[in-house]
Amino acid sequence: MRTALTVAGSDSAGGAGLQADVKAMSSLGVHAATVVTAVTAQNTRRVSEIFPVPPDMVQAQLDAVLGDCDIKAAKTGMLYSREIVGVVADALQDREAPLVVDPVMGATVGGSLCKGDFVRALKEKILPICELVTPNRAEAEALAGIEIRSENDAVYACEIIGKQGSSVLLKGGHIDSKNVVDYLYLSAEVVRIRNPRLAEAGHGSGCALSSFITANLANGLDLTTAVLGSRKMIQRSIARQYAVGGGVPVVNTQGKLSNADDEKVSVIRELDEAVAKIVRIMPADLVPPQGMNIAYATKDAKGPGDIAAVDGRMTLEGGVLRKNGNARFGAAEHMSFILGEVMRVNPSMRCMMDIALTKQTLDAASDEGMRIVYADWNGGASIAESTRVAIDSAKKFPDIIADADGESRVLNVLGKSPDDVIRRLKRIL
Repeated sequence: MRTALTVAGSDSAGGAGLQADVKAMSSLGVHAATVVTAVTAQNTRRVSEIFPVPPDMVQAQLDAVLGDCDIKAAKTGMLYSREIVGVVADALQDREAPLVVDPVMGATVGGSLCKGDFVRALKEKILPICELVTPNRAEAEALAGIEIRSENDAVYACEIIGKQGSSVLLKGGHIDSKNVVDYLYLSAEVVRIRNPRLAEAGHGSGCALSSFITANLANGLDLTTAVLGSRKMIQRSIARQYAVGGGVPVVNTQGKLSNADDEKVSVIRELDEAVAKIVRIMPADLVPPQGMNIAYATKDAKGPGDIAAVDGRMTLEGGVLRKNGNARFGAAEHMSFILGEVMRVNPSMRCMMDIALTKQTLDAASDEGMRIVYADWNGGASIAESTRVAIDSAKKFPDIIADADGESRVLNVLGKSPDDVIRRLKRIL
């Protein structure tokens, strides 16, 4: 189970805050670990009381979760004070998991959810370490220090907020326009995301959107795909909102991924399971000197962005095989070029794993009746072209593509899925 972390306040009505985060992440198959920053007494009409959790207790919760759970992505919601911001920033700044920041300053049902110099602390300590910040209009004005009255103002605010390196999703629900226009500032470019304006935003919409994005990142999707897919989900969630009291309705987060995103999540999950098996069964002497990897493509993969592998490969540490990163799309470009040519001829062969090319592995594969072809990846031609020549020269489609030359020679074992590749690996072993 992939796990994400939410650091936020509790909503006693269950429509926003931690409660909304847990529901949204769960709808995408992600387990939500939680750190409570404040307990609020609120309903669908108003916030009546706020009890901030003492910073040392926030620290204790962070230590407990981060010291045990494999957090794939994290988000912050209501942090309330400068002191809590500092504790959270110190705990998350050196972690590789992407961080999404929902800069909560006020509640949909009314009332401030921060105090003192919170905004300054957020800008100084949290924004420099986050992957994405998701302000609404009022929050963006506070973070950028400008008034947003036009599209140009919105774009400028994104540039100001993102100047320290984070991406920005400025939500347009509070900006007057016929349709809702969100502004995604990514790599110094702004993408406009347009959706029909619905009658009412719904209690917890900002919390749910940032949680959808965080869960999608935890599931291995890239940032752009995570944002666009999440924006579709929050649109459906707002459209299907329901009443639990006499005030603002609550967004309904029990939606589904699009088919394309769902397939990408499945690819990542299958790779997770396969890698766990590989590190248990793989003999150290059959791991190539540079490490090994396994790549898996979506059914209609168009390029490296549709092919996932282990980021940083799997390498030996003290004789033990370990993965250096999470499975993600685009992590092994060179393998993607090989697998792309494999799928060009046989679209069902969507998976590939490299192991050491030795006399032992060659003899074992031959004894098992596996068809082997050799590609000259160091002969001057591109990886794709060399692979194409090797496949086209074979009388029958190969089970293995081997390195014809090079210092770190490998066997690339092909299969329809990670399980299929592992079955072939076990036959060789």
